[in-house]
Amino acid sequence: MCFSLIFCKCLILAALIGSIAFTQVCCFVFNFSKISDEDRNQFLVENSSVLLGAIEVTYDVQGAPITHRSGRSFYKDQFRLWRKNKNVTATFNSTFVFRITNRTVSAGEGLAFILSGNRQLPEKSYGQWLGIVNASTNGTDQAQIVAVEFDTRKSFPEDGDDNHVGLDVNSINSIQPVPVRNVNLSNGTDIEVRVQYDGKNMTVFVGENVKNPVLSERIHLSKYLPEKVYVGFSASTGDFTELNCLRSWQFQGEDIGEDSKLFWVLIIVLLLVLLIIGVSFSSYWRRKYKTREVEILSIEEQIHGSNLAPRKFRLRELKKATGNFNPKNKLGRGGFGTVYKGTWRNKEIAVKRVSETSRHGKQEFIAEVTTIGSLRHRNLVKLIGWCYERCDFLLVYEYMPNGSLDKFIFCDEKTGACESTLFWETRLSIIHGTAQALDYLHNGSEKRVLHRDIKASNIMLDFEFKARLGDFGLARTIQESHLTHHSTKEIAGTPGYMAPEIFLTGRATVETDVYASEFLSWKSLVEGSLEIRPSRIIITTALCIGCGNFT
Repeated sequence: MCFSLIFCKCLILAALIGSIAFTQVCCFVFNFSKISDEDRNQFLVENSSVLLGAIEVTYDVQGAPITHRSGRSFYKDQFRLWRKNKNVTATFNSTFVFRITNRTVSAGEGLAFILSGNRQLPEKSYGQWLGIVNASTNGTDQAQIVAVEFDTRKSFPEDGDDNHVGLDVNSINSIQPVPVRNVNLSNGTDIEVRVQYDGKNMTVFVGENVKNPVLSERIHLSKYLPEKVYVGFSASTGDFTELNCLRSWQFQGEDIGEDSKLFWVLIIVLLLVLLIIGVSFSSYWRRKYKTREVEILSIEEQIHGSNLAPRKFRLRELKKATGNFNPKNKLGRGGFGTVYKGTWRNKEIAVKRVSETSRHGKQEFIAEVTTIGSLRHRNLVKLIGWCYERCDFLLVYEYMPNGSLDKFIFCDEKTGACESTLFWETRLSIIHGTAQALDYLHNGSEKRVLHRDIKASNIMLDFEFKARLGDFGLARTIQESHLTHHSTKEIAGTPGYMAPEIFLTGRATVETDVYASEFLSWKSLVEGSLEIRPSRIIITTALCIGCGNFT
């Protein structure tokens, strides 16, 4: 896998981790779209109960009176509302649905959304106190509570009427009680409320009118509440009773708690990791770039050191010629790579992309370019050029419209399909052309060349079905013309075409090339031919006459 790809994946992973960390330490969120009995452990309740799909803030004990009761229910975790050392206050948005149902002739007393530093229910906070405060804590800093009350009974002259909303600060007396005209708070129906706090203003929306708030008061909660608070609800009954039920509750707040330190620790760690990865990537790339530069120079020196070196192509030229190596342009695949058809300067070409998994790679590439690039014969495939760029080894040949010989003498193993049968004259012409090419390599070129991989798939056929010997990836040049062999530790060739003595001597010779050609000739004439079954003697004679090696 490319190092750059790994680097990109690390960046994406770091971004995801950072995002998750930010979400975890910077948001205080919960959502009970429908409160169920299974949610009991999510709430801290006192004189309240989770029952029948709701929180009964003042619960109904079967068979017992529900007069003069008060209750509280909080979410289990505290919410950090502000931080003194940062002089910053959190914001929040809470949406909930409640239902208040009369149990007597008139309702009493009401329900409140509260933020409190103390989760304990004050003693004797029933009736007019709404479970918010009691007679001794009302109007004192000891209360540590801010509430949005939904009052269903006029208990004080200041209340205005018995269906109002008010903002209470350490007191049951609202800053400014506001009558609710469009909704009856205690008619036994579900009422949706949204309470918003932007750090300076408390805004309350009741019912379907989401554009015009019922109440909006300027308040700095940090003046009245401790840094950490519980959020929840309180309610009460008096001589007149009602059921105060919470049906659903969503809360989303900006958490500015101590956990934000963890966020910055994570950010610093991620930045350090990215820095280390970046430095490592840069160092790795510089070393790789220098190594590749040296390798490219070495390859170019070896190629240009040979006579009649072919043209050097740019990678972008060959991508354009082959449609970015489009699979539709694929001509075939061999042991050393894949061949694609392309068009360059209005001329059809074949581009071989040497496989990254090839055991030979660079060695095979250089051998092909330096060997066939300096050879000129009518029965050899012409090498037009080469390219080595971005780890890609590419060879450019003239295009052979009839492909390789193996398609005509072997049937497809999977489909059983065969190309059209070659006539006897064509087969003999192919054998003769191959022999001519081999004779040129052994005796006609400036330096003797051993092909070492003569087989049907390496015999290409032009538009007239003339043989063109190709694929010189395993070829070796014998520097001194009088020598007849090349010794190697690695046995090269294709099983079936290789002379038996290669496995004993480890030598590639003129004779081992001829052996492969004889086997090829036998295959070319016999496999798939419906016209003639000549003996191997006739075939060998025809081949060797062409090679000049007949004895």
